[in-house]
This record gives sequence, structure tokens and C-alpha cells, in this order.
Amino acid sequence: MSDTEWPKLTVVRGDLTRQDVDALVNAANSSLQGGGGVDGALHRAAGPELARAGRDLAPCRPGDAKATPAFRLSPPVRHVIHTVGPVWRGGGNGERETLASCYRRCLEVADELGDVTSLAFPSLSTGIYGFPADEAATIAVRTLRTTPTRVTEIRLVGFDERGYDVLRAAVAEG
Repeated sequence: MSDTEWPKLTVVRGDLTRQDVDALVNAANSSLQGGGGVDGALHRAAGPELARAGRDLAPCRPGDAKATPAFRLSPPVRHVIHTVGPVWRGGGNGERETLASCYRRCLEVADELGDVTSLAFPSLSTGIYGFPADEAATIAVRTLRTTPTRVTEIRLVGFDERGYDVLRAAVAEG
């Protein structure tokens, strides 16, 4: 694609739902109905319409991504891109490839939407799904830096100091 660029990749610490971007990535479960962690926070911020929209799109398979409107999230956020990361089972069950697919598919969906130039990601699969944070951050950075996209700004959002530090180190190394 001639209009494809390599995005600017930054790391910020804070609340994913308060990022000033066109789309937020949700660390979703396959039902797209909300849950804990990032998923629950996004659902609370976007309102009950997000769960209804998710129900109409579900299921979402691990490694895939699907988009909904952002509903009650503050502008400029217009979309939520839901992706289902892998549950860590020791690394011998395709977890790394599935995680990389999450990041690639989110960029593809953002490009398909047509109006997404900025996108914020949480650290996918590192919470209850148990993916080692350092390895997940390395996969995220490598995938985001090598996947062609029209998105020009990507924010990796670390919720706490540890998450921020891990993401920042991966960007510095990558």
C-alpha cells in the first residue's frame, strides 16, 4: 500500500479509557460481554450499549479482532477494537503466535474502519490470562513495528508502574 506508514510508538502510564485517540483496544473475552480488568473498565466507561454490540458480534476467537462503536467513551474515541488474547499455558501451544495475531488484526481492523489514525493498546494477555509481561511486551513492539498500517500513532498503555516499565523497556530495546 502506498499510503501505509510506520506508526509512532509511545508508552504512557495511566487509564486506557482516558486516552485521547481515535480507537481503544479492548483485552476482551470471546463473548465480548465484558469481564474484569481492562475489559470491565472499558465496558463501564462505554456503557451498556457496548455489551449489546459485542453480543451481536460474538464470538471472537483468540487472535482475532472486531470493532464496535465507542458509545459513551469521551471523544475523540470513536471505536473500540476488541481482541481476545491467548491464555498462557507454558508457551508450547501457539500462545506467542496468537498474541502477535491480536496486534496485527487490531491494526487491520483499524485500517478497515478508515478513520483511525491513533490507537491505544493495553498490555494484552498479561493479566488473568497469565502471559509473561516481558515477553508479551516484546511481541507487541515487534509486531506493531513490522505490521504495515495507516495508523500513525500507537500508544502502549501501562496501567501501573510495573506495566509501564516493562513496555518502556521493550520499546527501548525494540
